[in-house]
Parts: sequence; C-alpha cells; structure tokens
Amino acid sequence: MTTAPLAARLSAPSGPLFFPVTAYGPDGTLDLDVYRTHVRRGVEAGAAAVFACCGTGEFHALTPEEFETCVRAAVEETAGRVPVVAGAGYGTALAVRYARLAAGAGADGLLAMPPYLVVAGQEGLLRHYREIAAATDLPVVVYQRDNAVFTPESAVELARTDGIIGFKDGLGDLDLMQRIVSAVRLEVPGEFLYFNGLPTAEQTQLAYRGIGIDLYSSAVFCFAPEIALGFYRALETGDLGTAHRILDGFYKPFVELRAQGRGYAVSLVKAGVRLRGLDVGEVRPPLHEPTEEHIKQLAEIIERGHALLEEGE
Repeated sequence: MTTAPLAARLSAPSGPLFFPVTAYGPDGTLDLDVYRTHVRRGVEAGAAAVFACCGTGEFHALTPEEFETCVRAAVEETAGRVPVVAGAGYGTALAVRYARLAAGAGADGLLAMPPYLVVAGQEGLLRHYREIAAATDLPVVVYQRDNAVFTPESAVELARTDGIIGFKDGLGDLDLMQRIVSAVRLEVPGEFLYFNGLPTAEQTQLAYRGIGIDLYSSAVFCFAPEIALGFYRALETGDLGTAHRILDGFYKPFVELRAQGRGYAVSLVKAGVRLRGLDVGEVRPPLHEPTEEHIKQLAEIIERGHALLEEGE
C-alpha cells in the first residue's frame, strides 16, 4: 500500500489512470507473469494509479481466488509507487467479500461497481454502498452506470458516508452530473472526487472538464500509453490544438471501431495490447474477440495515432 491517503494521491495525478487488462494463457487460465509485466510496464510508462480487476480487467469473469491473486500481484508490482484500486461488485454480500479480499491483498482503495442484475431504488442503493464502505478501512469510489444511477440527493448521502471518497460516472448525463457536483459542493464540506468513467473517456473529457471533472479512466493507456499520455498532457497544459488533433485522428476512429461490436470496450483493448507485443490472451466468455478485419483496422488507427504525436514534435 502507498503511505499517502488515496484521495490526495488521486486528486493530483501525475498521469493517466491505468485500468490493466487481465492476462490469460492459451488454456484460458490466469497468466500471472504476463499480468505482472503488463502492470509494471504501465507504471513505468507513467500511470498515476492502477485500477486492478475492474471493468477493463474483466472483473465479471474472475473467481474470487483469481481476483485476490491479481490484486496482490498489482500491489507487488507497483511497490508503492502508485496506488492500487481494486474492483468490487455483484450483490452486497459478494461485494463485501471482494472488498475484504482486496484489503487483504494490500489494495489502497475500492471501485464499487453496480450491484448484479437488479434495478434497485435509491434507498437500497445507498444501503448497498454503505455496507461496502463499512466492510473495510479502504476508501471507496462509487461507480454510477447501468442499474446504479443516483439522484443529486443520494449523491450527497454517499458523499456524507464515512469511507466513500469519490464518484465515477459511466452514464454520460452531463446535466445530472452538474446537478450532483453542485449539490455535493453546497451540502458536504471538504473535497469529493469525481471521475469520467465512460468507455474511451478521452472522447468526452473536454466536456467533463467543463463541469469540473478532471479525472478520467484511460483504457487506451493499456495498449497505446504514448498516445494516452500525449492527450493527457495536452489537456493539462491547455494545448487544445494537440488535444483536438488526437481526438479527431485517433480517438474518433477508435470509438467508431469500438462501436462495431458488443463488448469491444474490453476485447478491442486486449487486442491492442497483443498488437503491441504482449500476449495477454483472449477475453473470457460471454465476451468475444474482435474480427480479423477489426483488428487490422485497430492496428492502422494505432499507427495513425503515433504519427499524429510525431506531427506535434
């Protein structure tokens, strides 16, 4: 674990937030050596934090034992250089179990994903996340998406809950997010973190920055850290010319390709990691691999992205 509080480490990141894929061998079992290499390379490339076993890391496909093993490996590979945040999800009892496994493995915090399947009311959602937060001493970031969508009033209650330090948005409703940010700012003293958690968040990050949300997930960092860093630095320095060039020439075609297949937000990323020379294996079902034509298009998009970076040098 890192020694500084997680909120402080995340509020002033030195680079993109890294969501590593989970590596599998040819037989579909966990390939821990490759996973370690993937995490280590991401940290060395400039990641500000490692979010292990979250959406891009196929949390849904891991057994509790595999989850604990991967989180521990991520903690060991980062060696305290950056914080490690682990996913937690499913129903409340299982989410609590995963939270405790993450704590035992040395994680610095939790990303609490939506509960499994059911569409709950606000009261039930609040109880769910409060029980996750109370289960360990790890700080919690709540992930809003799918069947876990909050009113501004409920977001205020989350922000008042001991142990909950932030809110990640995967819904994309900027009007709702502005009302959530305003409500929490008016009613809860102190800092509360917000993250843009949409797939390929760079594509919408200029809009999110407009309402004060500077932190975002970067799945692209998994397979093209140079491009992700180039975009991140352009945002940090106000270089809108570079940001727009990368958005138009790389992120736009990548997002359009991602939209060609269900589950491509994960499987296309894993394909990208393989294209860069690290065999992290295929996705587990029910996800499926991109077509050969789509992988070819991805390779061309990555090449174009690197060319765009050279244009700015």
